[in-house]
Formats: sequence, structure tokens, C-alpha cells
Amino acid sequence: MNQPTFIATFKEVQQKMYFLSRRLLTSHEEAADAVQETMLKLWEKRSDIKDINNKEAYAMQMVKNYSLDRLKSKQASHLKIVHSNYESADRNAQDELERESQVSMVRKMIAGLPENYRTILHLRDIEHYDYEAIERIMDMKSTAVRVNLSRARKLLKKKIEEAYKTEIA
Repeated sequence: MNQPTFIATFKEVQQKMYFLSRRLLTSHEEAADAVQETMLKLWEKRSDIKDINNKEAYAMQMVKNYSLDRLKSKQASHLKIVHSNYESADRNAQDELERESQVSMVRKMIAGLPENYRTILHLRDIEHYDYEAIERIMDMKSTAVRVNLSRARKLLKKKIEEAYKTEIA
């Protein structure tokens, strides 16, 4: 695979790789580094990549694995949580604060889900991957992906309902 072909193949995927890594690592700098390292590994394996059918899923699996390795490493102790604020010019200040609070609460709930649930939920509902791609990325069978996604959604729904019952009471 030559350089122009490599760039054309992975240019579109880089942003998705970043968002997945950012979701796992919660740091812009760490996510950018993870994508950079993954791209370097992909470049080094470029001769083997031509035989892979779904190059996007392969790259996503590589960045997921690299990000999880970073989390498990001792170097990850310096990772910081960065929350991005949801911006809205149309809303008044109180509505904006309420929205930020709700978004933050849901993000914390998602972060509290088991790792597989969180990753599958992110890939399907945020990145909009089809089930086949998620199967490859997560190295799971079709039924396992669907079951884990269903359980993740139910658990998240339950957490949200409980939070709002507590908030109202």
C-alpha cells in the first residue's frame, strides 16, 4: 500500500478513532496520541492491511486496544478528565446550566457502565456503527453484541429513571 492509498483509506476513519479513544481515555491529548500511535502501527503494517476486508473496523479495533492498554498502564495515572460543555446560543443561562447538568449526569452514568457495555453503546448509538463492524471491533459474536447493547441500554435507562425519581422526590 503506497502513501496516497493509505491516506485515502484511513483519512475518514481518523476522526472516528479519535472519538472512540476520547470516550475511553477522557483526555484530548491522550486520545490524539492514541490515534497517532495507531496510525503509525497501521503504516508499519500497510503491506498486511491490503488483505483485510473491513479496514475501518480493523483500525477501530487497534485504537480501542491501544486505548485500553493505556488505561491499564501505570502511565495512565496522570490522565485527567476533561468535560466539554454543550454550547447553545439560543438558550438562556438557566436552561444552559440545566442542560449541562443533565448531559454531565448521563455521561457519568455511561462512564459507570461495565466496559463492554460502555464501548458497545458508544460504537452503536454515538458512532452509528452497524452490528457487523461492532462484532469485528469487539471480537464478539452477533448475539453477544446485541445482548450486551440491550443490557447496556436497559441499565442506563434504569439509572436515569432512578436519578430522576431521586431528583423529583
